[in-house]
Amino acid sequence: MEGLLDLLNSPIGKQVISGVAGQTGQAENKTADVLSMAMPLLLGAMKKNVATPEGAQGLMSALSSKHDGSILDDLGGLFGGGVDQSVMDDGAGILGHVFGGKQANVENALSQRSGIDAGSIANILKIAAPLVMGILAKQTAENKVTDASGMNTLLGSMLGGQPEQNQSLLTTLLDADGDGSILDDVAGMVMGDSKKKGGIGGLLGGLFGK
Repeated sequence: MEGLLDLLNSPIGKQVISGVAGQTGQAENKTADVLSMAMPLLLGAMKKNVATPEGAQGLMSALSSKHDGSILDDLGGLFGGGVDQSVMDDGAGILGHVFGGKQANVENALSQRSGIDAGSIANILKIAAPLVMGILAKQTAENKVTDASGMNTLLGSMLGGQPEQNQSLLTTLLDADGDGSILDDVAGMVMGDSKKKGGIGGLLGGLFGK
């Protein structure tokens, strides 16, 4: 996760943290902690969803239209006067789609890990979700991804491959029904394996000119 921490310490990363913290009334250091966990979780959930042709097509359609990456072009404008309600509503829709019935599990898990109340976690996620979609859109365009297989590969590379099995608190909470299928790809990355380089951190660092 060093790459992601590098991103969050970069000027643009600090702008995102400061903006999200200001919007939600949370301390910037705690907001950074939540974002460092939430961004891989969002991508991991998307990776699970693109396992079906319908899920992949839905995601790619969104990336080629509403979520085309333009949100990243003016972060100062996004946070300058407070995040617009339409962005929050959009984020809520993204979260409902990618996490489904497990959204509350995700929020509670991040709350327990960070010490921030679940309501504030929900708001942080609503802001983070459109930003993650924007990042994914830019990578989809740069890598000329056109089908489900390509999208699955892209998401896998963004997550830094398959980390070791990690039966952590977060995995347990996210996989509440015990089927072992939720976010297995990212639990190890989020909860440990701090020596892993590249992955989403390296990707984001490159995207933001680090």
